[in-house]
Amino acid sequence: MGVAHEVDYKIYGDDIQFVEIGLDYGETIIAEPGAMMYMDSSIEMDTMFGDGSEKSKGLKGMLATAGKRILTGENIFTATFTNKSIDKKFVAFAAPYPGKIIPVNLPDYGGQLICQRDAYLCSAKGIEISIAFQKKIGVGLFGGEGFIMQ
Repeated sequence: MGVAHEVDYKIYGDDIQFVEIGLDYGETIIAEPGAMMYMDSSIEMDTMFGDGSEKSKGLKGMLATAGKRILTGENIFTATFTNKSIDKKFVAFAAPYPGKIIPVNLPDYGGQLICQRDAYLCSAKGIEISIAFQKKIGVGLFGGEGFIMQ
């Protein structure tokens, strides 16, 4: 597990929420394509093949990551947002449907968290997004979440 950037954020709203993230110079946020609501002009937006983790995976590793993202129904590309200004700048993200945004500090959960598909909104650079398989057939068939989790 790599080290992720530590960023400042504030969640706005009640049932339809968005998160505003303050980035210091050089900090980067990774998000699902289409999740960005607004950003300051000094934020540079780019796309990345894979999940944004800082591991050196090589071509084979990058293709495996892309295959995993396809299995979970996610886009093989992620969007990156990097502050290029010396001042703190802001970028905001929202889910495409109503719901609550729950901030998660992964070390509090043993370094990983398994969620349903489409639960991921954004993260600090350095977080790896992978898949997990449901091992119990009954839960996979009748649990409503399927066999592949994120």
